[in-house]
Amino acid sequence: MKGYTIYILLFFLLTTNFCYAGNLKGKIKVNEEGLSNVVVYLEPVNKGSYAPPKEPAVLDQKNLNFVPHVLPVLLGTKVIFPNSDQTRHSVFSTGDVKKFDFGTYKPGIEKSIVCDKPGLIPVLCYIHHDMSAYIFVLETPYFALTDESGEYVINNLPPGKYRLSFWHEETKIKSQDILIPEHNTVTKNISIDD
Repeated sequence: MKGYTIYILLFFLLTTNFCYAGNLKGKIKVNEEGLSNVVVYLEPVNKGSYAPPKEPAVLDQKNLNFVPHVLPVLLGTKVIFPNSDQTRHSVFSTGDVKKFDFGTYKPGIEKSIVCDKPGLIPVLCYIHHDMSAYIFVLETPYFALTDESGEYVINNLPPGKYRLSFWHEETKIKSQDILIPEHNTVTKNISIDD
């Protein structure tokens, strides 16, 4: 009987966090059109430290493009850069957050970095000047990227006060404070007039 009670207690303790979690969703629009590739992120008032994911993030090279164009990651995340194209690429960044230069590498090869400093990492290709991407390194695991229609969802948020912020390569969006309640979904739509 004691063993059964311990299992019930462990189950309760492990699931308590998710039982009280809240969610945030919304849409970001410019002139009534959905805005894609916006990084939406929540910074808790009481900042903590978070372990990076075990699986690496991927910034691929396909059809002479970086895929995805914007890649938000948690601080400490490993990012791999496979060359899935039929041609050579030469991936680099001269940004302040993470400087690297992989040199030229052929299809089927993969290079990597660890994102060990928060901020924006612009990524380019020496060979194909039209190729560009951004890695946005965050100190919070609570983030999302808007889809083609401008919609985003961040699930399983511990209830509490947060600073809601946004990043887009061409548009500035003001940060704001937000409260995430227990068991509820907060909808936050943003309209920007260009």
